[in-house]
Parts: sequence; structure tokens; C-alpha cells
Amino acid sequence: MANYIIVSENSTDLPENYFTENNVALINLSFSIDDKEYASLDEFSIKDFYDMMRKGHLTKTSQVTLEVFELEFTRLLLKGFDILYLGFSSGLSGTYNCGRLTAEKLRERFPERKIYTIDSLCASLGQGLLLMHAVEKKKEGMGIDELARWLESNKLNLVHIFTVDDLAYLHRGGRVSKAAAIAGSILGIKPVLHVDNEGKLIPVEKVRGRKQALNKTVDLVIERTGNYKNTFYAISHGDCIEDARYVESEVKKRMGVKNCMMNDIGPVIGSHAGPGTIALFMLGEKR
Repeated sequence: MANYIIVSENSTDLPENYFTENNVALINLSFSIDDKEYASLDEFSIKDFYDMMRKGHLTKTSQVTLEVFELEFTRLLLKGFDILYLGFSSGLSGTYNCGRLTAEKLRERFPERKIYTIDSLCASLGQGLLLMHAVEKKKEGMGIDELARWLESNKLNLVHIFTVDDLAYLHRGGRVSKAAAIAGSILGIKPVLHVDNEGKLIPVEKVRGRKQALNKTVDLVIERTGNYKNTFYAISHGDCIEDARYVESEVKKRMGVKNCMMNDIGPVIGSHAGPGTIALFMLGEKR
């Protein structure tokens, strides 16, 4: 059996040491603040990033280019690895498509190597949780062909439910209307959203007040997981650790699942969702 390596991106919102410790190749989407581009958080902390957003600094993100994919994939192929690339949702970024096109090109150059590309249709720690499951299955001895089939068969069972604290950021990204953003600010309306089967952000509920939004987030995850038995799950947050811990306590109390991967929402996702975002992820019966 040929050796293979899993490739994914910083849109997973996993700690960078997770990639090094688990031999996963990391490709970075870049982000910009007031038109200055960054590839990582080396120059400031994630809290600094969210504080800049709160002060009105403009943030944007950029997809990974064909050139970057070709350099990274070629580097791995020349080392003798087959590649399984688990990409950021095509419903939210053109990054996956660049990875897919690169794989098509390199299959001709490296006909002896296997290159799988999986559109995760996931984001943030939804993509991260799917990656964690893939890493565990690889460690258990699952080969690249079987793992690619498992990912395709299970990716639409990755439940993403999240809420945001300020509709202005979703409005800027075209996710809600200006009227809804203004009304939400005045009336304290908090949307609860999910990532659908096309990998797009879709509002599913509107509630009044932050605590109600956090509770509704857990309600919807419970509803969608059904009889699926999770042994671990994930929570990501936009600089609101206390709210994340509240959601964790509710999951433990109401679902009995204790093992949680909790991490910050990084700049790639945070640029669009904004500070105060809380997202909860599990495998379930439906998205």
C-alpha cells in the first residue's frame, strides 16, 4: 500500500500544531486588514484581529491560487506520497476548485500517484472535525481509497449550527439585508444559521437575545444529530470564550458528550462572521 498524506487548509480553524503533530499538510488562505495582506497570525494575536474588526477595520480574505496548490502538491508527489485533499466548502470559496484543477493537471504528470480531492462542503471546525475523523481513520490503517469513499459518504452528516452577535458582518458579505441588519441591532434579533448540503450559509431561525440564540444553537444540533452517537465534537468562537464554555456545558448536560475540540475562529472565517460568533459541530443524521 502506497503511503499517502492528507492536505487541508487553515479554514478548518484547528490549531496549527494539530497539522504538524498529525502529519497533515497545511495550505493557508490569506486575509487582509485595510488592504494589507497576511498569510498567518504571526504579527498579532487573534484577539487583536477581532479588536480591529470591532474598531471598524475592514477585513477580506483571498482563496488559495493554482500556483500555490501546484507547488505544494508537486512537493508531496515528488516525495512519493499519494494525496487526499480535503478542501474548504466550494459554496463559500473558490479554493477547492483550484485544488481540483491542480489535481487534474498533476495526474497527467504523475500517473503512478493517486490524488483525491474532496469538497468537504464544510467550514471552520466543521471542516476541522471532518479532518479529525479522517486523521483517526488513517491512523487506524484505512487506505486512501476507502478513506476518500468514507469522506464522500459522511460529509453531509457534519452538522454546522452557529449564531452571530452582530448582523453587520453578514450584511457586508451579502448574507442578510441592510434592513435586517439594522432591525437586528435595534431589536436584539440574533440569527441562527447552518451550512447546507451545498456548503452555503443559510439562516434557519431568528431569536431575540444572545442567551436564547446560544440555547437554540444547541437545540438544533440535538435535533439534527438524532440517534447518532458522537464521542467528540467541536466548538469554534470569535473571541467569546465564556459563551463557548456555556455552549460546552449545555452539550455536556443535555447530550452527555464530554470530549470537545474548542478553538478560535480564525481570520479566514472570522472576517465574514465577525466577533461574537459561536459555532457548534457534530456528526448527525442530517445537516
